[in-house]
Amino acid sequence: MALEDAPFSYQATKSGLVQISYKGKVVTRLKGKAAQQFLERADYADSQQQQMVMAKATGHFKHGNERQ
Repeated sequence: MALEDAPFSYQATKSGLVQISYKGKVVTRLKGKAAQQFLERADYADSQQQQMVMAKATGHFKHGNERQ
């Protein structure tokens, strides 16, 4: 699955927590300064750039060498 297919999504809560999901499952939770920095980057990005920001925020979640 490529990033063009938009596998990532995020949800910001009122308490300042950001949950990043991959194919509907929460894979990362950000809070505090990390959540603020993520939202600053994501708010000014287009949809393709948002996918990249979310992929980077998940860390080593996907390397690209997984079996299909």
